[in-house]
Amino acid sequence: MKDQQQNQPAESVFLQSLGAAGTVTGSKHLLITPHMTLMVDCGLFQGIKALREKNWEPLPVDATSIGCLILTHAHLDHCGYIPLLVRYGFRQPIYMTGPTRDLAEIILRDCAKLQEEDADRANRHGYSKHQPAKPLYTTEDVEAALPLFRVCETGEEIRLNPQITFQFYPSAHIPGACSAVIRCYGRTIVFSGDIGQLKSELLPAPAALPAADFVVMESTYGNRLHQGGDTAAELAMVINDTLFNKGNVLIPCFAVGRAQEVMHMIYRLKQNNQIPPQVPVYLDSPMAASAGKVLMHFPEWFTIGEKEVARMFSGVTVNEDYQGTEEIINRRGSKIILAASGMLTGGRVLSYLKNYLSEKHNTIVLIGFQAEGTRGRALLNHAHELKIHGKYYPVVAGVREIDGLSAHADQSELLQWADQFKTCKPLVFLVHGEPGAQETLRVKIKDDLDLKVHIMKPNEPVWLFSTNV
Repeated sequence: MKDQQQNQPAESVFLQSLGAAGTVTGSKHLLITPHMTLMVDCGLFQGIKALREKNWEPLPVDATSIGCLILTHAHLDHCGYIPLLVRYGFRQPIYMTGPTRDLAEIILRDCAKLQEEDADRANRHGYSKHQPAKPLYTTEDVEAALPLFRVCETGEEIRLNPQITFQFYPSAHIPGACSAVIRCYGRTIVFSGDIGQLKSELLPAPAALPAADFVVMESTYGNRLHQGGDTAAELAMVINDTLFNKGNVLIPCFAVGRAQEVMHMIYRLKQNNQIPPQVPVYLDSPMAASAGKVLMHFPEWFTIGEKEVARMFSGVTVNEDYQGTEEIINRRGSKIILAASGMLTGGRVLSYLKNYLSEKHNTIVLIGFQAEGTRGRALLNHAHELKIHGKYYPVVAGVREIDGLSAHADQSELLQWADQFKTCKPLVFLVHGEPGAQETLRVKIKDDLDLKVHIMKPNEPVWLFSTNV
């Protein structure tokens, strides 16, 4: 790979990852061509402090040099940096599907609001070393980015210039999530985005993709297999055990995708009398509620009908404000609470953690990927205490992981997804994964599929091909 870079012709195409290289978050990938530079995804780093601090560093490229942004889906680690990119001078189209457009607006507005609230709280209580504490970006920054959003239909060919086109293909991660297939100077480059499970509670399986010369592939669960068996039955057992002990079930959820899937599963469990139909269920995430309403406008993305989506929401009490959070916490009797954020990095879920962690009859159910340095990862690693808003809280409550509810494909499903390229023999680039997961998946793809694999490094420009050939 290094020899190729040293000997590349002048008119060449390069791949460069500004984020999600050797880590799971901060997805930002550049496709650098002689006449246009494309960015695929533009997310925030999350997790350990060293990663979060990267969000405050200057972008390593000139934002005005980027000709367009292709957004695979609306999760914060893929779209959360967009307001900063625009602040730095980016003014070109941002392409996405309809659900992604509406969900990204909700997520970005919420992110800016939370940052503004956190900065204000830090200034009032004096627990920030920065004087004054400032948000990473503001609601005004989000408003400046929204006019750049452009909606595309799946399968629609979008021509970016005479040499470059792209199409979206559903990836089953969350509603609206897609892989991007870019045809560039006669070559085909696939950006997987995040790949969902083959069997989802609400979404169809990932779409089949055309043959490719290069594949940029996520590797989140490259070294893990989801537990087999009946995920709904597993969730029912956890809920019933907790209710028997007169405890509360707290399910930290990503507001987009996971919250709706868990709500539907709980709805099914009640319908089938697998859990008590009368147990109250609270959705304490205005963003998740807003996302749910948005998703009802896109029934074509789901495997269930509009009426069932409406019934699913009818059995859930949605809380809109912090006063309501306190009322739910103080309400007697067992309950099921879904609250963001999914990795316990912020949001309403922290209020519940403060009250529920120290009681052994309660259960915290972790259902998604927990990045290194997050409170969720700490719980998975059996931490005896968590730091929340400057104070430490002992972990006494039960902690259960149900990985069958994850939005990400596991190793077996990733290999099955990559198998569609076995005949065309593309060069595979791994992104969006921690080092151990990436190395394990690299070996599996090489051995099982006989494909060449390269693990991307941060800011490393990798030569793909010459446009003169």
